Amino acid sequence: MSDLPALDFIDTDLDRIGEATGRVVVFLSKEGKLDRMARRVNRLTKGALVRFSESSRFQKLKEGEAVDLAFPAGMAAEAVQIVCLERRTRGEVARKAGAAIGKALGPSGALVLAGVQKGIEDVVLGALLRSYTFERHMTKDADALGGLTVMGGEVAAASGLLNALASGVFFTRDLVNEPSNVLTTTEFAARLEALGELGLTIEVLDEAELEKLGMRTLLAVGQGSESPSKVVVMSWNGGGDEKPVALVGKGVVFDTGGISLKPAGGMEDMTMDMGGAGVVAGVMKTLAMRKARANVVGLVGLVENMPDGKAQRPGDVVTSMKGDTVEVINTDAEGRLVLCDVMWYAQDRFEPVAMVDLATLTGAVIIALGHENAGVFSNDDDLSKAFLNAAASEGEGAWRLPLGKGYDAQLKSRVADMMNVGGRPAGSITAAQFLARFVKDDTPWIHLDIAGVASLKKESTFAPKGATGWGVLALNRMIQDRFEARDEV
Repeated sequence: MSDLPALDFIDTDLDRIGEATGRVVVFLSKEGKLDRMARRVNRLTKGALVRFSESSRFQKLKEGEAVDLAFPAGMAAEAVQIVCLERRTRGEVARKAGAAIGKALGPSGALVLAGVQKGIEDVVLGALLRSYTFERHMTKDADALGGLTVMGGEVAAASGLLNALASGVFFTRDLVNEPSNVLTTTEFAARLEALGELGLTIEVLDEAELEKLGMRTLLAVGQGSESPSKVVVMSWNGGGDEKPVALVGKGVVFDTGGISLKPAGGMEDMTMDMGGAGVVAGVMKTLAMRKARANVVGLVGLVENMPDGKAQRPGDVVTSMKGDTVEVINTDAEGRLVLCDVMWYAQDRFEPVAMVDLATLTGAVIIALGHENAGVFSNDDDLSKAFLNAAASEGEGAWRLPLGKGYDAQLKSRVADMMNVGGRPAGSITAAQFLARFVKDDTPWIHLDIAGVASLKKESTFAPKGATGWGVLALNRMIQDRFEARDEV
């Protein structure tokens, strides 16, 4: 996994500020009032901090933005990074301030003068998330990032949680960023098996077992590939005898479209079509690292969709594990064929108290919501509200879209129980409506279409260009707030 910067927490030592090499980070509010750490920086730099706080440049800074004073006189640091942040600011704005720190972090590391900042945990998390790089396939030697040393503040007790959250996001990003010749279905399964070291129980179901279970829609997607199809089950049992929450992820390690071949332009991006499985894996890692007091099972269907003499064809009829038949109109609408079998298996075996599936499922959701929000579909208002609240609290965009029986007419088949596509109108909704047929009546369920948010063509606030890790923080928060055991008072 890509390495997180080392985190260190130290007591206030004003003499150390002037001696620190690398970067020194100091926070300034718009009022320009200095705490004692900032006053020491100001004294060392012969009043530079106060002069900057009184400048028009500082007044133009938005909260969470930062400016460097390079090679400050009177200090050993290579730069003093001045971050505009009010003392009581928490949440997304504080994380954005941290992202400015993480983006600028170099080999020499940074000393963060926490002082009296109340949202320093959010600042540190933002710094960790934005420090991410994916350079494992570069032939040049990349300089390792230095550590983050936090002076003062009350964040040391939360260091384990911060590392767990960032590690889950990093794991997801690494998986989504990997090229498909590296992250085959077999390699993906092996990386998930390694999570057993954290206390997760890992099972890998091979093609023979999937055939025996009747997962014919999933197997049909991968039958044109040399990479064997697999389902990986990751179980975290931290909540006693309670039924688990089930997380289900689409893991198409590469999607050519199959016989319904995609256009060549942009096909290279289809390495990220396993984004849903990547998020599930990241959440499970975070839950295990923070020892979550909940029972959660993560299931991912790992396949590759390739054109071949053995590949499924448009017009084929396949039978799902549930027993419903599907007429395959378009082999590029393969994700729902993977998910429907895994979702049915999850319910049949685990009887979950709630189920959430994630998939880079439709281009239509990008037309509807762009790259700001994932599409949220649900049969349960309370569960949907819990997720949307969690996503909002973590700054991960999500927007609920409708379901309805009226859309079923678009999926009606002449020769089978349903078609796998319903045409261009409401493409994301009909995809969700297809999946809804594989949700049992008593199972609260959310479908998350993350096609627009899993990987971006440009950098975002908390990630460089490429995989974002969207959903790890929101799902972890929802599990924590809604399903985790509480201490009795």
